[in-house]
Amino acid sequence: MYRVWNYVTNYSLLLIAGALIALVWANIDASSYHHFVDFVIVDNFFIGHLHEEGGHAVRTLTLHYLVNDVGMAFFFAIAAKEVWEAIILENGSLRGRKAMTPLIATAGGMFGPIAVYLGLAAVLGVYETVSRGWAIPTATDIAFSYLVGRMVFGAGHPAIRFLLLLAIADDAAGLIILAIFYPTGDLAPEWLIVSFGAAVAVFFFFNWLPRRMDRGNQLRPNSTWVRQKLSFWPYLVAGCVSWFGFQESGIHPALGLLPIVPTIPHADRAFGIFAEAEQYLTDLLNWIEHHLKYPVEIVLFFFGLLNAGVEFSAIGAPTWLVLLGLIVGKPVGIFLFGWFAAYPMRLGLPQGMRSVDLVVIGCVAAIGFTVALFVASVAFPGGPVQDAAKMGALFSFGAALISLVAGRICRVEKVTG
Repeated sequence: MYRVWNYVTNYSLLLIAGALIALVWANIDASSYHHFVDFVIVDNFFIGHLHEEGGHAVRTLTLHYLVNDVGMAFFFAIAAKEVWEAIILENGSLRGRKAMTPLIATAGGMFGPIAVYLGLAAVLGVYETVSRGWAIPTATDIAFSYLVGRMVFGAGHPAIRFLLLLAIADDAAGLIILAIFYPTGDLAPEWLIVSFGAAVAVFFFFNWLPRRMDRGNQLRPNSTWVRQKLSFWPYLVAGCVSWFGFQESGIHPALGLLPIVPTIPHADRAFGIFAEAEQYLTDLLNWIEHHLKYPVEIVLFFFGLLNAGVEFSAIGAPTWLVLLGLIVGKPVGIFLFGWFAAYPMRLGLPQGMRSVDLVVIGCVAAIGFTVALFVASVAFPGGPVQDAAKMGALFSFGAALISLVAGRICRVEKVTG
């Protein structure tokens, strides 16, 4: 296991700090907190929240939009980079038979929470009000789950790798869910031609063509010139165009950089998610990720600050639906699907991992926090239902304690190293 502790710890501390400040602020002076969140940076701008004013559609750039829709695009781009490498590289962690059990367990970790959430909503008679939030409890916060997983299993336990594979696959599924089921407005798919056109153009002119021209020449003069002279700038321009295309298409613009990530030159190997050792790789994709590390940490601080400010009086039915979907649906779904993949399907579990470890992994994966908060903010309009759902995402931190207890009950032996 490569050194990832510092990276994930910094990420987590800033996010938690922002969330705690937001919670305290919102419960002391809710009015000033919401005024801060909705602070208007530029009115009648070309990016921002779309609304009608005087019979015309206008956009207003607020602080909330700047963080959630612009800044978080870089967070999702980093997540997409990890997913892309796990799929495309020859030794990618989501390729081949070794990934099948975690992938099938991931499906259980999504269907389980959905079943619990919607089933309880129907029983409580609030289905129509809250059904749109079905995807909130499907989320797994990679960083926090990794931190808790290490506390329970130790850094060298095979369950840690299983958990990371599951989290990567969960991220990939979450991105697809956001794109398909949570549009930000009326769909205008023709704008996606702009986004994917930018991706094709930047790949052709600044990735494929230089390598084609260098074919048979080990010095690679054209590729070297593009890398040294142009660096990341063509991909930044293409990213801006792609992001704008997503905004205009009605698909959440925080996903706007996803088409560009696969076009960036990348190494033929990866050390794994959050691996600090990847900073020593010289390919442009890892170089960009390394330099985005600190800006994204700042974005996540403000994400916590602008999204976690919920008054405790907002606790209601959506809170418990989200929370139970996570802490009940996740472990049950991951265990059942993982067990079915390992034994009836004969795909097996990693050496040194027991069936009961699937239950503990499910408890760890029930920490939804970051992505659950994000989905809650797009699933419901601002108001009591959204606030109640966000509180459920915040309460999912309780899964950390449940995981520690489950580890003791299941007699998990920590493996260091």
